[in-house]
Amino acid sequence: MEIISTYFKELSDEQISQFKQLEQLYALWNAQINVISRKDIETLYERHVLHSLGIAKVQPFVPKSKVLDVGTGGGFPGIPLAILFPETRFLLVDSIGKKIKVVQEVSKALGLQNVKAQHIRAESVKGEFDFIVSRAVTNMDDFVKWTRKKVTKKQRHELKNGILYLKGGDLTEELANFPKATTYNLSDYFKEDFFETKKVVHLPLKYKP
Repeated sequence: MEIISTYFKELSDEQISQFKQLEQLYALWNAQINVISRKDIETLYERHVLHSLGIAKVQPFVPKSKVLDVGTGGGFPGIPLAILFPETRFLLVDSIGKKIKVVQEVSKALGLQNVKAQHIRAESVKGEFDFIVSRAVTNMDDFVKWTRKKVTKKQRHELKNGILYLKGGDLTEELANFPKATTYNLSDYFKEDFFETKKVVHLPLKYKP
């Protein structure tokens, strides 16, 4: 937990309590439904929670904005971001029902009023969002096809509405079709070795009525 408060110093007592509860909650649910690799439970705060919060270093979310987390798995990056931004509304979706059950139970245990979780494919999601976030669920070409019509026209943030995607490694080839994409190195924000090759990709998407 200390690693979170090192990089996010403005947390309220409630947020600190919620972040602290994550370890016990994920250990409990992971024993029943494998949503995180067993060895990663020991590094939950670095490799899952802080990694998710890398998006917040690139673009903090403003109150009343809406964020869609596609392929959330056990709730990453959506749940850590929802703790950090309690006045932002989050929809977390995954095509695997048992993973969404974990998200629902963890959110309920934390008392997160700003999280809704649905067992649904990204293409079937209704509504419009300021940003669509994810952790490397597929290549960018397919991800854009799934999400390009789900971005709201109203602009509330410094970065243009669109995708904020957690990715790792050399993305030159994958992003070749997206000249407007900007890559942010998480090693610029976090000193741990794990983040040396980790990035946030921002890709603005035009509003499509």
